[in-house]
Amino acid sequence: MPRPPIERAVGSVPRVTLFKPAGVPGRELEQLDLAVDELEAIRLVDLESLSHEQAAAAMGVSRQTVGRVLERGRAKVAEALVEGKAILIGGGQYRVEPRQLCCASCGEVWTADPEAAAPACPACGAVDVRICWGGAGRCGELRGSGRGARAGEGGPGCRGRGRGRGHGGS
Repeated sequence: MPRPPIERAVGSVPRVTLFKPAGVPGRELEQLDLAVDELEAIRLVDLESLSHEQAAAAMGVSRQTVGRVLERGRAKVAEALVEGKAILIGGGQYRVEPRQLCCASCGEVWTADPEAAAPACPACGAVDVRICWGGAGRCGELRGSGRGARAGEGGPGCRGRGRGRGHGGS
């Protein structure tokens, strides 16, 4: 008997759940289902520029699982764009988990509600707030692994490698 799928951690459920080509009524379009965990993998790797290892840590799964989920999601998005199909986002094996945030100004780390709007630092009020990938003190501007990242860089409170804007890197 196959092993039951592990739930993937996602930062939030998307507010917009349907994308379609402009000018074509939805009832005339074929719809492709994009699971929430597939969208999260695409967001982490393609939008946030995290490595597969970092995305795996954020989602609570193995690097290989992130690779498979990402591949499925990218294929669906490509098919929808090329063939003019609608994308319906929903379902999948996931759980919503609050993310740890890090203040780029003072280094404060705290947990925030994924649905909260534009957070400000509770310690100093700064709005330059980033997601901490892979645990406390590892700021969200830490993108990629090894692609120009230098050890020891990062702002106050950051204990990882980084090269983010205004964060000690270039």
